[in-house]
Amino acid sequence: MEILSVKIEKPEELNFILGQTHFIKTVEDVYEVLVTAVPGIKFGVAFCEASGPCLIRKTGTDDAMIDLAVKNAEAIGAGHSFIVFLGQGFYPINVLNAIKQVPEVCRIFCATANPTEVLVAETEQGRGILGVVDGFRPKGIEGDAETAHRKEFLRMIGYKQQ
Repeated sequence: MEILSVKIEKPEELNFILGQTHFIKTVEDVYEVLVTAVPGIKFGVAFCEASGPCLIRKTGTDDAMIDLAVKNAEAIGAGHSFIVFLGQGFYPINVLNAIKQVPEVCRIFCATANPTEVLVAETEQGRGILGVVDGFRPKGIEGDAETAHRKEFLRMIGYKQQ
């Protein structure tokens, strides 16, 4: 077995969701929940089929996001994995629970805009995702000033009430 680190390639501002699923209809079901959850959403989905023709299945509402999803799914190459890229201005917080409710979705590895490395195990049979490195190590512990800034920021962007 070999363990690989696959860097997600994307523009800095874009968010993505990486998960594991178990059925070919994932691409259609994820498409349906995303367009229902956020009208006008721009996204691309790629799914690595794990049996039969073992194709990378794809869909979405934005060709650039679809291409980005396919490029990263191909680099990861793990059976039954899927990746969703959200267009600029769209965020996982608005769609993550809807994706988790898709019956064939088994797990979510991450939902982030951070620099990310996917840890992949490769055997003679194929590849599987072991986990992810999402962002960077902590640099310290939040103090009073940082707590105040966090609370102010969340209220400023509308995620918490005054």
